[in-house]
Amino acid sequence: MDTGLLVLRLVAGLLIAGHGVQKVSFRLGGNGLAGGTEEFRHDGFRGGRLTALAAGGSQIGADLFLAAGLLTPAAAMAAMGVMTVAGTVKWHNGLWVQNDGYEYPMVLVVASGVPALTGPGRWSADHVLGLTPWRLWVSVVAIVVGPVSGLLTRVLLHRPSVKEGTTQYAQAAD
Repeated sequence: MDTGLLVLRLVAGLLIAGHGVQKVSFRLGGNGLAGGTEEFRHDGFRGGRLTALAAGGSQIGADLFLAAGLLTPAAAMAAMGVMTVAGTVKWHNGLWVQNDGYEYPMVLVVASGVPALTGPGRWSADHVLGLTPWRLWVSVVAIVVGPVSGLLTRVLLHRPSVKEGTTQYAQAAD
């Protein structure tokens, strides 16, 4: 079980962290902070650079912690939040990834949440530091607050569509 949790944490955590690196830099095929900012604008979010920095920073920080198994419930909560936002962007395309749907973000939400429920395993920073096991309510809070925070982020930062498939952008609001 410990090996499985290690692999799950490393794969999910490093993939999401890499996605964050792409949002704020030219590494890993990213388009730099300007590209990340434009991606959020294209997806209908306000905030511009600040939104791209917050999303990229959250993905990088939370998921490096998740990969390491450090402060796992908090890391899982943040990872689930940012990937829930990603899922909302693709929601209108349906479930399946071949149609640019939300299948992949949903898998990463679930994969990020599992260590909050099971614990990160013996090969984790939490185990080394004696931070496990934690109480059940901590796990429940993490797996509920993570996706809910992502949905709230969507509600607060998303601009309403002018018509289907287009979004009005106001540079002054950024």
